[in-house]
Amino acid sequence: MTDLVLLPASRQLELLRSGEFSVLDLAEAHIRQIERLNPTLNALVDFDPERVREQARRLDSQHEKKGPLHGLPVTMKSSIATAGYRCEIGSLLHQGDVPREDAVAVARLRAAETLILGTTNCPEFLMAYETDNLLHGATHNPWDLERSPGGSSGGESAAIAAGLSAAGLGSDSGGSVRVPAHFTGICSLKPTPGRVPGIGHLPPCVGPFSTLGAIGPMARTIGDVTLLFRALAGQDPHDPVSPPLPFRAPDADALRSHTIGFFEDDGLVPVTPETRAAVNSAAQVLRAAGFRVEPFQPRTLEQLRKLWWTFFVQCGAMFYEPEIRGKRDRLSPIFLEFLEIAEEAGELSAAELLNAWAQSDLLRAKTLEEMREYPVLLCPVASIPAFRPGERTWTIDGRSVAYLDAVRHTQWFNVLGAPAAVVPVSRSPEGLPIGVQIVARPFEDEVALGVAAVVDAAFGYRPPPLAMGGSVSRRLR
Repeated sequence: MTDLVLLPASRQLELLRSGEFSVLDLAEAHIRQIERLNPTLNALVDFDPERVREQARRLDSQHEKKGPLHGLPVTMKSSIATAGYRCEIGSLLHQGDVPREDAVAVARLRAAETLILGTTNCPEFLMAYETDNLLHGATHNPWDLERSPGGSSGGESAAIAAGLSAAGLGSDSGGSVRVPAHFTGICSLKPTPGRVPGIGHLPPCVGPFSTLGAIGPMARTIGDVTLLFRALAGQDPHDPVSPPLPFRAPDADALRSHTIGFFEDDGLVPVTPETRAAVNSAAQVLRAAGFRVEPFQPRTLEQLRKLWWTFFVQCGAMFYEPEIRGKRDRLSPIFLEFLEIAEEAGELSAAELLNAWAQSDLLRAKTLEEMREYPVLLCPVASIPAFRPGERTWTIDGRSVAYLDAVRHTQWFNVLGAPAAVVPVSRSPEGLPIGVQIVARPFEDEVALGVAAVVDAAFGYRPPPLAMGGSVSRRLR
């Protein structure tokens, strides 16, 4: 049964459709994996095996036409409203919150007849690249229990990597589905904002976060990420940033018409040698598949990063101030750290915010013009593999790299509003996963997924030893 839960989601669906396994069989396999590993990983924060079994029996009793994801076991990040499940955003201030209605994305997965296993852990208010909070504690990386699975979708990535879930939903305003995928050796997509409707995300994706933020699918293969994206994509008439675009799969010739620009770093912050090697390995695979792959780096990256800092850090703190005023004694250390970073930067004046908003449109236009010849980009996800909780500086090539700088590679594309997929490619000397990032122009999510699938076919998911039944105590050092 351990082998069953580690199969790609698409293969699990095939086994269900063939009748080799029932939905309840598949549910029981995942329940056993959750009960075995979740006490150690702390990935799921709302899980009731009887509720899962009840869903599975109901799905098994269905004899009429079945949905495209009928019986697929999935999880949801606990910042995406899932009716009947705790969605507390990792905060004591939201302890016990249970939405009555699904987010649009969750409703679409329910309509496709997925089996919802539960909701997953996240850092308080989603403002960190590691997953820890006072409400549920820290989530651990299944590759090394002394390391973080990343944030803010760290519970989701740990669950999927270790076979506790076949696939699921995270969200991303600064790398929050991509960094965890990179840290745990799975795949993910940060879509163009609105391609997966954001209504029902907590907190709402409004103001600058309507460009920065997106709900995104996570799974062990790009094929499975695409499977979820197909079920999720489509206009929501009530979402002001949701475009009237159906899923559009390009054929192989159309994909190969896109020249790919790749870069190993941005020239300002170094990356590990293994990260450079991963980018080059992915470039070689794409060349062998018939793509034109050339060195190229947009000149706007540092300007995009500075704007991300303005919107995510400074605006983010301003958004939360009314809710947290007078309640700092109930906030998690990791969120207080974010507030300290924001306070050092200072509050934005109205003029500064207005200028930043205008500059973002001008800079996005300039970046897209630079991408005219290179509509697909290949680059790192981060300077480093998964770090230990609380680590905030690293030495690479004799230079010190700070916390938010080490993950700047994802931040650029949130400001751009561009789709970006992550694929695992290699390992660090410690055996930790290293992924690469494949970026396309806004609204060309299917292009990013199509190119990423070529890379994924050459490298792909490997289960962490913990997921295969290895001793938990041996992994604790």
